[in-house]
Amino acid sequence: MRLVIIDDQQENLDLIRAALERMDLEIHTATNPRSGIDLVRSLHPKVVLMDLVMPGVQGMELLRQVLEIDPGIDVILMTGYYSTESAVEAIQAGATDYLPKPFSIEKLRGRIGQLLADATQRQCASKLEDDLAKNLEFEGMIGRSPRMLDLFAKIRRIAPHFRTVLVTGPTGAGKDLVAKALHRLSSAANAPFVSANCSSIAETLAESELFGYVKGAFTGALQDKIGLFEYANGGTAFLDEIGDMPLTMQAKLLRVLQNQELQRLGSPVTRKLDVRVVAATNRDLPDLVRRGKFRADLYFRLTMVQLKVPSLAERPEDLLLLQRHFLKRFSEQYKKSIHGLTRRTQTLLAGYSWPGNVRELENVIGHACMMTDSDVVDIRDLPETNFGKAPVDNASNETLLPLAQIVRLHVDRVLAQVNGNKVVAAKILGISRTSLYRMLDDSNREKLNEDLESGAQLTDVQ
Repeated sequence: MRLVIIDDQQENLDLIRAALERMDLEIHTATNPRSGIDLVRSLHPKVVLMDLVMPGVQGMELLRQVLEIDPGIDVILMTGYYSTESAVEAIQAGATDYLPKPFSIEKLRGRIGQLLADATQRQCASKLEDDLAKNLEFEGMIGRSPRMLDLFAKIRRIAPHFRTVLVTGPTGAGKDLVAKALHRLSSAANAPFVSANCSSIAETLAESELFGYVKGAFTGALQDKIGLFEYANGGTAFLDEIGDMPLTMQAKLLRVLQNQELQRLGSPVTRKLDVRVVAATNRDLPDLVRRGKFRADLYFRLTMVQLKVPSLAERPEDLLLLQRHFLKRFSEQYKKSIHGLTRRTQTLLAGYSWPGNVRELENVIGHACMMTDSDVVDIRDLPETNFGKAPVDNASNETLLPLAQIVRLHVDRVLAQVNGNKVVAAKILGISRTSLYRMLDDSNREKLNEDLESGAQLTDVQ
């Protein structure tokens, strides 16, 4: 474990190094804040031990700079000017501990030893979580929630026998993964798996794409072409967004499902098939049937076996597992050593509604892994399109506002990111719910200004 010590007194650095030299540490020292920050930026240590009062920089400002580089760093402050108020302010700003000088060498060793033990425990927990994720992976899907375990069990039972399955669920929930799992677990696993998105095929081309055509069927048909169903013969055809299929094609699809046969465009010849069909949709098919947009006979044929994929909001137990799964995948893909997410990032993600479901989570983690320059993902690494600007951002047009207004703007942004959930917002801000309610109450603005002047709430802006 790397440790950086920043103190303007060389004798203090020598004393601390000597006290900690027998511990399993890689120790680096700096006698001025600038070189200390350079060490933190280049080494990304797990622990920074620094003096609170040094020439040229305020200790709280240096603490903020360290945590901006890597919010996962444990920062221990040392000072000969101890006060309860400054200790509370430091802890609220993100410091791990606050040691008054002169401090006991044994106490310092004990505190560093505890951090070492915590790091070892986190490594063990990380390995256990990796093992758990492997055991809870089913044909490319991750889940331990009751809804997902029930879905996995149904797929196992259905896969060996199905001819037609309808998979429903919201966009981004993983309906395509269900279709692939059904195919891989069927007796046709070694045969082709062919997919088509019904919403992306032009109506004028749908018949030729799905059923093929013969030479001369239309201008430009210079040779025979097989369609999707013939290509999938012996295997599985996956029809995504089946609710967008034109009515003219629905009748032809019904013939494939009922009789396992088709005719190519421009040919009177009937061709026999042996194909399994998995159809998927995020639309309300019964409503489409009532409005005459979907054939009732096709709907009843498709719903002989139906599987529903839950939204991510319906399976919150799986969020951490999926985060870890995507972190591992993207850290390997980008060749980075990313170990996890900061606590405030986990809190933000847990309070988000995930309208795009698992696909949105995958994109968010992929973006964050690409952007982070640390071994942990922080709020600032998340895409602005999903969460807005990170709380650490200071817009230039706000720099001349009164401090109380800046605090309120920041609180409003965090509340917007978590859909108004005040419990989650208070955790992200690092304050109590009572303090948050007081901030939101304009009648208590004078009390807020008093708090700001006393320094009690300054760190909420960070």
